[in-house]
Amino acid sequence: MITVFVLYLVLVVGIAVWSALKAKTHEDYVIGGKKISGVSLALSERATGESAWLILGLTGYAFTNGLSAIWVALGCVIGIVFIWLVMANPLRIATEKTGAMTIPSLLGRRFPGTEKPVGIISALIVVFFFVFYIAAQFSGAGKVFHDTFGLTLFWGMVIGAGIVTLYTVLGGFITVVATDVFQAVLMIFTLIVMPILLLVILASHNISLAQKLSEAGPQMTSLTGGATGAAAVLLILNGLSWALGYTGQPQLLARMMALRNAKDSNTAQWVATLWTIIAYAGAILIGIAGYSLIKGGVAGVDAAKVATDSEQIMPALVVGLMQPVLAGILLSGAVSAMMSTASSELIVCSSSISEDLYSNVSKNPMKGSKMLLLNKLLTLGVGVLAILLVIFMKSDTIYSLVSYAWAGIGSSFGPALLLLLFWKRFSRAGLYASLICGTVGAIVWKTLLMEPTGISERLGSFVFAFLMAIIASLVWPEKK
Repeated sequence: MITVFVLYLVLVVGIAVWSALKAKTHEDYVIGGKKISGVSLALSERATGESAWLILGLTGYAFTNGLSAIWVALGCVIGIVFIWLVMANPLRIATEKTGAMTIPSLLGRRFPGTEKPVGIISALIVVFFFVFYIAAQFSGAGKVFHDTFGLTLFWGMVIGAGIVTLYTVLGGFITVVATDVFQAVLMIFTLIVMPILLLVILASHNISLAQKLSEAGPQMTSLTGGATGAAAVLLILNGLSWALGYTGQPQLLARMMALRNAKDSNTAQWVATLWTIIAYAGAILIGIAGYSLIKGGVAGVDAAKVATDSEQIMPALVVGLMQPVLAGILLSGAVSAMMSTASSELIVCSSSISEDLYSNVSKNPMKGSKMLLLNKLLTLGVGVLAILLVIFMKSDTIYSLVSYAWAGIGSSFGPALLLLLFWKRFSRAGLYASLICGTVGAIVWKTLLMEPTGISERLGSFVFAFLMAIIASLVWPEKK
């Protein structure tokens, strides 16, 4: 198992070194220089979008909550399909017209004169929330290395973070997409093969999945987790609210900005949609099959460890039940989810600092090779910062860390992008309202309002920012 896993890591670094030779300019490093196919961009977007949250967070959530986890999965599928079918082509066209290389610069160039303030505000938002997001991926790597190889969580995080940061620094966007394609294939292999094997193991032990869920009661068998009335409605809405955040995630939308033409866009839509449906079905099934196996008393799974942290269910099942070579491949798929997402977020953070913050603040911004070097140093710095953050936030689950970052980024940029692409009356006042209200709304909702209202920060902050962006646009319209 260790041999297979080490070979996987060596292969990832090899792909990164090979692809890094193509990243010759600053534009290549930030957005790929229009050199990447639609299929590769779709697989990269999916590998980026489905992080440790899918492999560890959602499987653990399904393990704890049963069938009600379906609403979270459905919300994500709706969000992914929406951005590919509705937003991808308009984003590609807007990118070609403006020459923008990041989402913040695209927003700023829509309203001449706002490039500097919008760039600065956007960069601060991206860095603040993405550090939490990257920290969640490094936390996931720590859990897998800890559960599989007996390393401490600290050293597991350091090894995972070190490899990701290294290959991201090497070649930027091109390297990230190249490694993402390989990792997307590994991830989907894991999410197809592992549920099938778990069902076979259940059958071989004469354990009925349906019976074990029924024995647990409505909490596991009900689509609302046993809740009724308003509580059931909130549970469904909170799950579906994951869809909203997809409309404003720079690390995903950058793939659409990098599309070469409409043909590539159409191909990418089908690849991303099919991958997503299979992946989410697999993750839910791993969680509930794992619950049935543990309740059925199948030997080999460390039930005590899973009872302490439900997000350990996937690696615990792999280590306890799978043949070593296959276990190495499946665990490589799990780590792929973390690495692909973390690498993309590192690129978004560094490019946002260089493109949207530094270039707008500096009187004599760097160009050419110096700008390329700055991006690499920024990527390294963000990686180190994320490691430090996760060390001091051990109590937070991957699910909660990602939910918070998802809410902040999605609520800030999502309303602005939707209105910019599809509403002619959207104004610069509405843009500022979206960015500021989305950020403040996510922080305030998470801290003060989520528990008393029962409404997730993902839903509350997005609706608030969207309404404020519309109101501000109507009150302070653009001058004709």
